[in-house]
Amino acid sequence: MNLTVLGCLGAYPYDGQGTTSYLLQSNGFNLLLDAGSATLVELEKELDPLELDAVILTHYHHDHIADLGVLQYYWQLYPTKTPKPVLPIYGHTEDAFHFSDLTMEGVTEGHAYFEAEELKLGPFLVTFMKTIHPVPCFAMRFVEEATGSVFVFTGDSGYLEDFTEFAKGADLFLADTYLFNGNERHKAHFTAQEAGTLAKEAGVKKLVLTHLPQQGDLELLRQQAQAVSGKIPVELAEPHKKFVL
Repeated sequence: MNLTVLGCLGAYPYDGQGTTSYLLQSNGFNLLLDAGSATLVELEKELDPLELDAVILTHYHHDHIADLGVLQYYWQLYPTKTPKPVLPIYGHTEDAFHFSDLTMEGVTEGHAYFEAEELKLGPFLVTFMKTIHPVPCFAMRFVEEATGSVFVFTGDSGYLEDFTEFAKGADLFLADTYLFNGNERHKAHFTAQEAGTLAKEAGVKKLVLTHLPQQGDLELLRQQAQAVSGKIPVELAEPHKKFVL
């Protein structure tokens, strides 16, 4: 399983970097995880967008779906010698308006996922957990069937003790860390201390901080997480950084 960061800022693009988006790959299967601003431009540096096999979305805030519409246009209008397959886009149904936008007839098709059901998606088994956020949002646990490798993405969330079990033993824990210490128990995002604490309690192998703030010392953010994660290594996400599980 390979994870490539496309965008890792929270809320809005800044200084040439985009918001949340990742490319998850295994055994020739290409999955786009969220589609924030600048996704399409950054994706083109890694992969022909027409080689995507599916898209999956944690929630429908703009910094996670800003480029979804232009990806649909790309899929619809880019000239090819043979017809393109319909691109499946997976999302939750707790926001009917945005879920309906996932389908563009003959271009993309919306598929629902549910917290209580495991999803078989290409080489992955995906489970879901609802997070603490102003709108419905779901964390995702990806298990690569061939190897048993585990990747957990928090989506957007405030501190939630259930992550200790949900992320248990993950090879890579990608955590929304928009806040420096001193802002604990926020309604929408982790602090660095909270991300590090959950990583330690879950016994993950590596913690990567993402959904990063535009202002402030990011090395300090990393150090704050590292101070409580113990021996678990902590890294910062950055565009085109790759992780092999």
